[in-house]
Amino acid sequence: MTAGLRPVPRQSYKLNRGNMFAEWGKISSREIVAAVNAVDDTLRALGDLAAWWRRQHAAKIVAITGSSGKTTAKEMTAAILQMGGNTLKNPGNHNNLIGLPVTLLKLKKTHQRAVLELGMNRKGEIARLTEIANPHVGAILNVGMAHLEGLGNIDGVAKAKTEMIENSSSGAKMVLNGDDALLMKHAARFNRDVVTFGLAEGNNIRGMNIKNHGSDGMTFDLTFNGNTWPIHLGVSGVHNVKNGLAAAAIGFCLDESPEHIVKGLGTFSGVKGRFQNIPLENDILLIDDTYNANPSALKAALHSAAPLVHQEGRFIIGLGDMLELGATAVSAHREAGKNVANSGASWFFAMGTHAEEMKKGAIAAGMSANRIIIVETHDQLTQKIIGNVQPKDLIFLKGSRMMQFEKVSEGIQKHFGKRFKG
Repeated sequence: MTAGLRPVPRQSYKLNRGNMFAEWGKISSREIVAAVNAVDDTLRALGDLAAWWRRQHAAKIVAITGSSGKTTAKEMTAAILQMGGNTLKNPGNHNNLIGLPVTLLKLKKTHQRAVLELGMNRKGEIARLTEIANPHVGAILNVGMAHLEGLGNIDGVAKAKTEMIENSSSGAKMVLNGDDALLMKHAARFNRDVVTFGLAEGNNIRGMNIKNHGSDGMTFDLTFNGNTWPIHLGVSGVHNVKNGLAAAAIGFCLDESPEHIVKGLGTFSGVKGRFQNIPLENDILLIDDTYNANPSALKAALHSAAPLVHQEGRFIIGLGDMLELGATAVSAHREAGKNVANSGASWFFAMGTHAEEMKKGAIAAGMSANRIIIVETHDQLTQKIIGNVQPKDLIFLKGSRMMQFEKVSEGIQKHFGKRFKG
């Protein structure tokens, strides 16, 4: 038996705090009215079954990956494609080696398209997910400092993300963020024709004349092949404009009409916990970006949130730890603190193992120490923010999934009450 493990009777469950109980799987001896196949690797078998099922259907498959924005871009893409036919999508962020195959197994003959989000935290996962999905269109949104614990550095992330290009069929169309220099550098290794999107000149699909309308979302002009269409998004943030451009690029790759692209993006109203604008009473705006966090996504979110601060209000920020950063965790959290200070924050509330590092980073960037408060619990964080908020302030919340910052968001919403438009 492996060192550190000991057998215990199944009936006892005599475990100490922090222990884990595992029971070896076995096929029941009871009669089962179904076919049962014993396999060496259930995870591999699930993926193989899903890949087979996908081959039985004519639906066009879209696969989307990136260090941030995957779920939002998936939902935007589905909103567009649904305009032209019945579209399947993975629920929530069911994007791993279990969630994606289970989604594919829901394919029906009535589906014309399927939009799949692909996630990973180690080398080889995107390769396997791409092999299972075998997409007609693959999209890589960006490369950022995420999952460094399993990938080493940002070049490791880029190599892992571009496994999609390497493992897609030669006939698959690839949609890439042309503004992401590192992504484009790694993509060039495969000598594939690509469709690029972004804000910079030279992209195939470009966003221009971006205007922020606060809690009413954003407008911009989408240009492609010499044509221009006005777009309205019901969400804020330049990063969401880029997500919209990616979704539009996918739509064009599948010959979706410009009218469907404009209308589909116009129906999108956001995803819970992903830079979600929540107007509260007293003209307070809460930006709930609590679903997850990594250094690149945090920097982009702060850049998008800062312009939304009312001229008579203040910028109040609550941050939790960013996980899976490995050896870069200390420096990444100090950098996060610097980004908070540089965003113009009036108050900074930090929680987690690396809260002190964030505080040090903010102070090093010039933020006053008496404007930085470290807390230990969700209740403390909620009450501290509530106690310091004034009318017209903007509250921004973000942390990794395990930090469960949605509890803080819910507490703030309950205290102030939502302000409904109309």
